[in-house]
Amino acid sequence: MKLAQILKDRCNKTIKECTNEELYYALLEMTKELAKEKESNEGKKKLYYISAEFLIGKLLSNNLINLGIYEEVKALLAENGKDITEIEEAEPEPSLGNGGLGRLAACFLDSIATLGLNGDGIGLNYHYGLFKQIFEKNLQHETPNPWIEKESWLTKTDVVYPIQFGGFTLNSRMYDIDVTGYDNRTTKLHLFDVESVDESIVSKDSIDFNKEDIARNLTLFLYPDDSDDAGRMLRVYQQYFMVSSGARLILDEAVKRGCNLHDLYEYATIQINDTHPTMVIPELIRLLMERGILIDEAIEIVSKTCAYTNHTILAEALEKWPIYYLEKVVPQLMPIIYELNNRVMKKYDDKSVYIIDDEKRVHMAHIDIHYGYSVNGVAYLHTEILKNSELNNFYKIYPEKFNNKTNGITFRRWLLHCNPQLTKLIEELIGPDFKKDAKELEKLLDFANDDAILDRILGVKNTRKTELAAYLKRTQGIMLNENSIFDIQIKRLHEYKRQQMNALYVIMKYFEIKEGKKPTTPITVIFGAKAAPAYVIAKDIIHLILCLQQLIDNDPEVSPYLKVVMVENYNVTLAEKLIPAADIHEQISLASKEASGTGNMKFMLNGAITLGTMDGANVEIAELVGKDNIYIFGESSDTVIEHYAKADYVSKDFYKKDKDIKKALDFIISDELMEIGQKENLERLYNELLNKDWFMTLLDLKSYKEEKEKALKEYENRKAWARKMLVNIAKAGFFSSDRTIAQYNDEVWKL
Repeated sequence: MKLAQILKDRCNKTIKECTNEELYYALLEMTKELAKEKESNEGKKKLYYISAEFLIGKLLSNNLINLGIYEEVKALLAENGKDITEIEEAEPEPSLGNGGLGRLAACFLDSIATLGLNGDGIGLNYHYGLFKQIFEKNLQHETPNPWIEKESWLTKTDVVYPIQFGGFTLNSRMYDIDVTGYDNRTTKLHLFDVESVDESIVSKDSIDFNKEDIARNLTLFLYPDDSDDAGRMLRVYQQYFMVSSGARLILDEAVKRGCNLHDLYEYATIQINDTHPTMVIPELIRLLMERGILIDEAIEIVSKTCAYTNHTILAEALEKWPIYYLEKVVPQLMPIIYELNNRVMKKYDDKSVYIIDDEKRVHMAHIDIHYGYSVNGVAYLHTEILKNSELNNFYKIYPEKFNNKTNGITFRRWLLHCNPQLTKLIEELIGPDFKKDAKELEKLLDFANDDAILDRILGVKNTRKTELAAYLKRTQGIMLNENSIFDIQIKRLHEYKRQQMNALYVIMKYFEIKEGKKPTTPITVIFGAKAAPAYVIAKDIIHLILCLQQLIDNDPEVSPYLKVVMVENYNVTLAEKLIPAADIHEQISLASKEASGTGNMKFMLNGAITLGTMDGANVEIAELVGKDNIYIFGESSDTVIEHYAKADYVSKDFYKKDKDIKKALDFIISDELMEIGQKENLERLYNELLNKDWFMTLLDLKSYKEEKEKALKEYENRKAWARKMLVNIAKAGFFSSDRTIAQYNDEVWKL
């Protein structure tokens, strides 16, 4: 192994003598060299997966696993008194994404490389990512999250493009991160950065900066605060910068492979991940016209090259940019966007499918649907809702474009890397083939009635709970009772994901314990979530959770039976510790609002039982595991959609007619919480739930409580619970991103 030689060259030390940091940098160098050896660019047609986010997580161990040398390296280090998990901690986590959208993109790149497909990712090289979350006075504060070091996974390339905006031009430089496939090729994540970016314009302890100084701020933050015009405009600058750089790269590479531009779609396929990269469509048309192709043909070529993934059911979340933004930022695109809209207007009388609406806003998703060849949802239910209601007007025009690709996760990271104990047990029982073909996990069902195996599964879970407790104590000073039930909800903080419902349950439980009704096994409710800086109610929900954490911790009557924990700065690294330790995981979005969810798949794979609504991929999980191995509550998506259509849901009615709901809600503004928390935040959240409750928390609260109590009760029968765990693990194979990517390739990309 090259490691010893690299260390000798770098710092003239042996493995034993090196610090964890020195070892990390040496392993980084070695891994990059080994990844390079597996690079290949075979195949006439190439996929470009363009996304505003790639939440790739730490890469060292993941790459070592994919290169097939993890165990060897781990053993070599151990022989020299070094622990690979401690070395991992020297690695900063790349701040290149936020939630499920970005994590999905990362899993997809892993699977593209693992399946040996010719495909790369395209994104932006954010220096500070979303933000680092810090809690002070039970409130979220946002600070910069720097991750780029002198030596990192980034490799600077010679690819530079001049990107033109209204009134000025900026140079774009491409950096690459290697994406290693499991026992297969290495592909690339291409990240574009602006040469003139200046980190010093951001203060150390906040994420404030001059949003109008584009040359210096363009790639500093993912999703800059969009509560003002300057912030929204900056997002448009970022999006155009990403797609214009990407479009030039795509054309250059295609030409190099023999493309004459008229046949671009035979050389490239572009997957647009959500609406952020939509401007790649008019930009490619513009670049083709610049190179001598007439507009009719340019539009036809691009329409055969681009495909669109929709990630949201919330119509209000589909991007719409005012024309005057685009006229200022990208005036060169406007004639093309007007032309694309005119063609739609000539063909259809229905205003709802126009690209430009009466309020002079450009609808990005409408460009994708009219001028791409495929539109997909990300779970069966999500796609059906798109076809039947949210995008029905488009479905009627283009039924052939719509298709479903249920999301998946990479089992290399979410099982092999993050749960070696469970991986080892599975391999002992069914052999190693599941690492390449996740459907092999079904073979575990043969052990559903084997008491000794069920005991071992429980043993693995206990180990992981102990490890999580030790990790949180060491890194965040949080004390957990590892013999309690770990009930975990980790995801972006959004009202539709309903962390507020979980918090109201905690309040109800608190009252029960106060009244002497104590749970058989103590319960630990763990949250992890960041709220967007401008999302006021989401930040208020975090405030409530942190106030409850403090209140219960300081109550000797309640704290032995109930604990609330909100981990700080939730990210991939924390997810890798939390997911294997969960007994119950919460996927409690309002039915019809979650496109898919991928956390639910990671938890299922690690033997946690779902408590959830029939929403997103929960529907498919429920179908696979059967009703005895999942806890489902709440109104159906049809009922919810009907409530919205009739506008007949009134949260106050639930408050008035149910004393338990009233008592729980009133507690938010009680003296006890007011003493701990901020009056303004607690009152605002209380009023929101009482008078608006747009995502119908109170509608499902009692049904949720009932089903949760049932799960807690059934947890007591350890053998039966272990059987549920085993069924969930065995049935998780369908949710491998290898399956998702194979479907994309067979039905959309055809590489």
